[in-house]
Amino acid sequence: MLPVAILLGGCGRDANKTVAQAEAKPAAPAVPDEIQSAAESLLGRETQVLLFGDLAKNGKQEFLAANVVPKTPTNNLPGTIVTRAVVAESSDGKWSEVLRCDEHLKNQKGFLGLTPLTSVTGWRLQYEQTENKGLGLYFTPLKGVTDPHILPIGVRWNPETKRYQSLDRAYEHFLSESPSIDTARSKLR
Repeated sequence: MLPVAILLGGCGRDANKTVAQAEAKPAAPAVPDEIQSAAESLLGRETQVLLFGDLAKNGKQEFLAANVVPKTPTNNLPGTIVTRAVVAESSDGKWSEVLRCDEHLKNQKGFLGLTPLTSVTGWRLQYEQTENKGLGLYFTPLKGVTDPHILPIGVRWNPETKRYQSLDRAYEHFLSESPSIDTARSKLR
């Protein structure tokens, strides 16, 4: 009888510990209906709002939303896996897209630097929020890219151009966009 009591006593403590850990986690703030509705209008009903607020530290309200691939036994990739994502900004009460991630990375001016030439079907999305630089996004293509050692593409708000742009491989300097995405062709003479 004593071994059963010890076993049951041990289970009770672990269960209480798990409940205490769950209670200690701060609850994520509820997504306002206006933001959820705007996100769904851009990406459809399967959209999750990941962040909202003054993300770019430019005084405007923004949100980051994505179509997140749920974790399954066959999808055990680390990080947040998305098929599409957007950053939208509120201006005069209207939400407009300022960054899109689908088969490619795009902003209002075109395709972001370092975007793969081939279509990408899924991305690993990582992000960080800093007080001085705002939202930093890191997109790693999962499929459609032949290089297995691909590095994340860094994207951040550029206060000089007033739009999201990709960063060089050192994540220090902004890269220009391309209005179209084509493979370079040269003619030999």
